[in-house]
Amino acid sequence: MHAVAPGIPAKGVPMSRIVMQMLVAFFVSCILAGCAATRSTVSVPGYQNRAVTRTEGGIEVSTAVLSPEESAAIYGVPLADRNIQPVWIEVENREDRNYFLLSPGLDPNFFPASEAAEAFAGVVSPDQRAGLDRQFRALAFHNPVQPGEKVAGFVLTNLNEGARLVQIDLVAKQRARTFSIFVAVPGFEADYKRSQVFKRAAEPQAPTVNYTDDANFRAALEALPCCATSEDGSKNGDPLNLVIVGNLDDAFPALVRRGWSVTEQKWSGAIRRMIAAALSGEPYVNAPVSDLYLFGHAQDLALQKARGDIHQRNHMRLWLSNMRYRDKPVWVGQISRDIGIRLTWHASTFTTHKIDPDVDEARTALTEDMAYSQNLMKMGLVMGVGAAQEGAPRKNLTTDPYYTDGYRVVLVFDHTPRPLSDIEVFPWVTPYKVMHLTPGARP
Repeated sequence: MHAVAPGIPAKGVPMSRIVMQMLVAFFVSCILAGCAATRSTVSVPGYQNRAVTRTEGGIEVSTAVLSPEESAAIYGVPLADRNIQPVWIEVENREDRNYFLLSPGLDPNFFPASEAAEAFAGVVSPDQRAGLDRQFRALAFHNPVQPGEKVAGFVLTNLNEGARLVQIDLVAKQRARTFSIFVAVPGFEADYKRSQVFKRAAEPQAPTVNYTDDANFRAALEALPCCATSEDGSKNGDPLNLVIVGNLDDAFPALVRRGWSVTEQKWSGAIRRMIAAALSGEPYVNAPVSDLYLFGHAQDLALQKARGDIHQRNHMRLWLSNMRYRDKPVWVGQISRDIGIRLTWHASTFTTHKIDPDVDEARTALTEDMAYSQNLMKMGLVMGVGAAQEGAPRKNLTTDPYYTDGYRVVLVFDHTPRPLSDIEVFPWVTPYKVMHLTPGARP
């Protein structure tokens, strides 16, 4: 149940209780106004305890994304009902100059405090609307962050149910600090949670093999299996045509920045929502994907880039390997494009997404997409999937045909922004072939 704005009468509530609520709201507003004067925010250990912290130079930032329930409790109104999601930011400045947080970095269409308060004008009185405006302004992040100061507050962004890229851009005279932080949204049962994949990526388990030589790294990638498999490993599924090299603060922010969303676990609520979206034609950007298997287990992480409705999407599955490339985690993956839904006896739900048989198209589209992410450092192609001609396609586990030139793309990410002109290419395939190899071609 959502909280309501302090002082808003509800049916059946005694007048004495309404007066008490209004008094409480008045004192809360006074307290919040005092907080604004000292440039801090309400302390709620729940979100602060799970905050993600990063440091660069003399700047330390912490961030957390609020759930709908948390935002309703703090703001007194159901922000999620207006598609608004508060992101908490704390900045500690141990440098010698003022820093300013750029709110559009978190969301180009962020909500100023006054606009967010105005969204509830229709359900409150003018006086209550003014109180909300003061409260929202008090909770907001206030610039600048002066030397030796710690400032905390909220930036109001558009609602994101899955995982959020928190882009913190701080600028000062002749200096800038940039942080890209991948943050989970509380209450969302993401596919990756079952594998604790992010903990393993940040703290790799032994044994791992760290490749520093490109030739040895290429050989290891080409020795990987051609395809994901069924749970028992007896049948090959979709081709493993993707390798992503990167840490939590470079590869995954790059994907989220370009519109990729994490998928939800296949629980009953997600299945019902997926069926409803299929019937209505509405999008469902976090729709679950079926399990495929590699290294003896289902994918560690699945992401998708949704289109106009649930029937069309690009989606990928990723498995964290025991390899590292120059100290960065190596993820082995599969990417394809869904182009519709069809009936099948090969799925427990008797329906499946139909994939575009030209799986290389999805691979190329991802490569081009990531070139715009600002974090792609290097790319290349290695053999490993094995060629399948259009006239003699292979089939995945749900009998969808596909054809391929037989290569898997390798994408290496870094957290430092990199322009298109500076993206390197592995010397394994000539640069023009990275985007334009024909089925069955060899480098």
